[in-house]
Amino acid sequence: MTWSHPRGFDPMVACSKLWLEKTGIAIEWDKRSLQDFESFPVEELARAYDLIVIDHPHVGQITAENCLAPLDVVGREVERHALLKGSVGQSYPSYHWQDHQWAFPIDTATQVCAWRPDLLERPSGTWAEMLELAREGRILLPLRPPHSLMTFYTLSGNLGAPCATGAGGLIDREHGIQVLEMMREISALVDPACFEMDPIAVLERMAETGSKIALAPLIYGYVNYAIPKFRPHLVAFADIPVAGDKGPVGSALGGTGIAVSAFSEHRQEAVNFAYWIASGEVQRGLYAEAGGQPGHADAWEDHAVNAATSNFYLATRKTLEAAWVRPRHNGYMAFQQSASDRINQGLQRGQNPGSIVDDINVQFRSSFKD
Repeated sequence: MTWSHPRGFDPMVACSKLWLEKTGIAIEWDKRSLQDFESFPVEELARAYDLIVIDHPHVGQITAENCLAPLDVVGREVERHALLKGSVGQSYPSYHWQDHQWAFPIDTATQVCAWRPDLLERPSGTWAEMLELAREGRILLPLRPPHSLMTFYTLSGNLGAPCATGAGGLIDREHGIQVLEMMREISALVDPACFEMDPIAVLERMAETGSKIALAPLIYGYVNYAIPKFRPHLVAFADIPVAGDKGPVGSALGGTGIAVSAFSEHRQEAVNFAYWIASGEVQRGLYAEAGGQPGHADAWEDHAVNAATSNFYLATRKTLEAAWVRPRHNGYMAFQQSASDRINQGLQRGQNPGSIVDDINVQFRSSFKD
């Protein structure tokens, strides 16, 4: 089971076809919506599928549920070391929890900047610069949950006050208010429809004929839109416009990893496929050629891979290397939804930012009760 977008589905199908030719083992893929990918219980998927593409914040929950098989099997240490060495930023470690590796990164993403090269000479380098475009009505920002919270995370990290990942409050009140004031300002400048838009919806608007949207300052990168002729207009990507003084740091890490069900009757075969598809050779080869967004540094540094994608990887690498890993404890996923909803409610109703910070801090502390 993977997620429903050419970036998430097409490379899995293409690689599985080659795997069948190499091993005689057939793998069939189903897909679910991006919204389901971010929220659907992994345990239910593990009871129905051998291989599952997951997001790293799920690892605390899946560890407690014992629904995935650890991939750090004896005898394959050299292969795992190569995967760790090939990690883009914290992609590989993000799937390590309670002394086990629960998935291998096959797709790496974080909030970056998307822009239209035919509408701008260059992307905005700073938050203040970007706001000038926003005042001209040329900006969109995905704010559909959980992306409002992801923007909160990224701005917090970029300002030098990253959110907490352990028990306690998520962020101190003063910094939280500062971030929400920034979000209030930009959310008032963009189309209110942004509260119902995820990154795909924003990128589709940006790439359509006649669009005046020139930039999305914080959005999960989608390499497909940087490939010529994927859509009517090409969307390029760059490091985030900085709000702080430390460069493009603190972006909320995303991406996906391939995991193996603990209930699988074909565990060994599934584990073998996971090691293979996450390897540098496959990632910079067929996986990238089929429209995937690789999670291995071999692909990110490959000249041909970058040439085919308007330098997507080279242009965003600094942001990826300095990205921040979200909380991963059992109980986090419910918090991610409730905090996103609370931020959106507060922004749309013009509520006091201090009360919003207080509420999400209470929610975060409560998420550790189990």
